[in-house]
Amino acid sequence: MAYTSERPPLAESSEQLRARIPGWGADLDPKNRPSVPKLQWQEDRSGAHWDFPERQPEKWPRERSIEHAFLTPVFGTSCPPKGISGAIRKFSYRKYSEGRAAHWLLLLAADRVDAWEHHLRSFATTRPDNPITETGVLSEFSRHGFSSRIGKKRADVKHQALDPLLVAGPWVLVAGAVFSAVRGVARGFRRRSPGNSAG
Repeated sequence: MAYTSERPPLAESSEQLRARIPGWGADLDPKNRPSVPKLQWQEDRSGAHWDFPERQPEKWPRERSIEHAFLTPVFGTSCPPKGISGAIRKFSYRKYSEGRAAHWLLLLAADRVDAWEHHLRSFATTRPDNPITETGVLSEFSRHGFSSRIGKKRADVKHQALDPLLVAGPWVLVAGAVFSAVRGVARGFRRRSPGNSAG
């Protein structure tokens, strides 16, 4: 069982593994391993002072991989999942194995959603996010942005054409949506105003 101090049993014997996998067990002979003294099995098991580690208290339902029977004894608590991004993360852990691409793609999507949740939350404060200064786009004009890309073997040159779309695109879309919403509300007020009523 995972998380115990006992050595886990092999699913197959050494002979079965050696017959099935060419080269398996090449380091079984202690002469082939310079670190053998450190790896020798102790009679008092692994040297751990516990049979099962003390479990960290779970203050809220934590996400865990479906490969695990239960939550690991120790886990992080600095960023509890919340909002839409938290729901996406919980769904990813509940539905897909860590060996599936869908699991990691959902977690990447949750990170993007989380970033936008924070952007939108910032507009309710006295210091909202500023995409012009915080994305570093001004340094492109003051720090030799163009000349640093010509004749250099930079890896990021290949995706440069997409950068404006990926960085500025979402901000432009949100600004367009806000503009359309404000214009729609303004038109609605104009239609309802007394001066525009039919006589």
